Order: sequence, then C-alpha cells, then structure tokens
Amino acid sequence: MSFTFGRKAVMSLVGISKMQLEYWDRSGIVRPSKAAAGKGTRREYTFRDLVALKVAKRLRDEGISLQKIRKALAYLRKNFPEKEAHLSEFRFLTDGATIFVVDRDPQRILDTLKLGQLVISLALGEWIEALKGEVKKLATPKEEKIMVEGQEITVVLTPDLEDGGYMVQCREIPGAVSQGETEQEALDNISEVLEEHFEYVKERQAREAQAV
Repeated sequence: MSFTFGRKAVMSLVGISKMQLEYWDRSGIVRPSKAAAGKGTRREYTFRDLVALKVAKRLRDEGISLQKIRKALAYLRKNFPEKEAHLSEFRFLTDGATIFVVDRDPQRILDTLKLGQLVISLALGEWIEALKGEVKKLATPKEEKIMVEGQEITVVLTPDLEDGGYMVQCREIPGAVSQGETEQEALDNISEVLEEHFEYVKERQAREAQAV
C-alpha cells in the first residue's frame, strides 16, 4: 500500500493514544518512516509502520514492558542488521515474560531476552490483511443524505488520512465544501455552508426581482 498516514489516522487504526505514539517515536520503539523536519512539518507513517505499531501494541497488551521491547530490538539490530530491526519484518512469539523471534533462514526460534518458554505466537499474516481492510474502509468515500431548507441533499464524506477527520462535499453543489473532526461534525458544518448558500441565492433572487 502506498498510503502515508498522519498522527490522527494512525491513532484510529492502531488503537493507541497520542502520548503512546509520541513516546514510542522518541524511545525508538517505532519511528515514522518520514520524521518531522521542523516546525510546521509532520510525521508520516507508512503501512509498514502501522504493522510495526500493531505488533508493539500487542506485545504491550500481552504484558511485555517497553524496556523489554527495547532490549529485544537492540538484540535484533545487532543480529539482523539487514532488516533494520523493523518490527514488521519478524514473527514474534511471547509468553508474557520474554520475546522470541522466528528466524526462517535457517529455521530457528531465538530468545531475545534469554528467558521463559514459548506459549503464544504473534503471527502477522492475518493482522496485515485485517489492517489492509481497515485502511481500505477508512479511505473509501461515503455518501450521506441530509435535509437543508426542506431539500434532500447528497454529500460525500472523504476521510483525511494525513490530518485526520473528514472532508465533505455537496454532490449537487460541488463548490460547497467543508470538513470536521468527526463524521457528524463534518455533516453539521456542510449543512451550515448550504444554509448560507441558499440564503444567498434567495437574497440574490429578491434583488433581481426588484430590479425588473
């Protein structure tokens, strides 16, 4: 997938907070492929980064501390430099106390922390396919019907993957465009835009009638 994702979209897709996302960046758990270059610029995450964030979140959900995740990454950077120790490149196994990684060539299971025994497997295949489905669903425009001044109007909601929120445009009046943090806020805002448009049209028609 060639999409890049901004902070709000990443938080929604992965299910983590702004604080977690920023801390994981600062601490080297998962950094965006494109870092912010200064004031006014933003971090951009790739689909590969989303997979890595999903892995990190699952490891945290299984009780693995960030300290242990960092230690495991240090091991991977040392022993797998060609993979850049990116979390999306490995298959992980954990028992809640340690982190194992599967090396396919040669086939072996490595204990990155030298502790515990194998209990569960964090296979990424199903996660990746599910995540692709979530991204596709999030990126797909959606039509809604709204009532404005007694008229049924069709509007199109398009998620903003970089900044988060939604863009909304009126199908019957393409120049009527707005946005909002949520779908409902976007619909409320476009309704206000259309009300102002219809009010302007009425006033113009009244002036034209008086001029005749």
